[in-house]
Amino acid sequence: MERTAPTMPDPTTATAAGTWCLYLIECRDGSYYAGITNDLEARYLAHVNGKGARYTRSHPPLRLLGSRSYADRAAASRAEWEIKQLPKHRKLGYLHAVADIAAPATDTPAELE
Repeated sequence: MERTAPTMPDPTTATAAGTWCLYLIECRDGSYYAGITNDLEARYLAHVNGKGARYTRSHPPLRLLGSRSYADRAAASRAEWEIKQLPKHRKLGYLHAVADIAAPATDTPAELE
């Protein structure tokens, strides 16, 4: 397997101070790791540097697949539990579905045709 440098989080997805988020990482072996944090960039760097969760020490991160903000730690923890109950093929969809539900609907002219 070719080793590639981990992809850093997009600064536009960084969490605001005091905000918690659920994140999903793809590991080098193709597995996913889900976790919560109130500082996405620092937490991802911890995983990359082998200082994060035990799982990512033995399954190094390849890239951050996405994240979703929550109002508090309790809400983020509930979402983490929910995503961890899903089979792998549904985890990314869950992350995006939750984001789509929370985002306000906007119609563009192309969508109205």
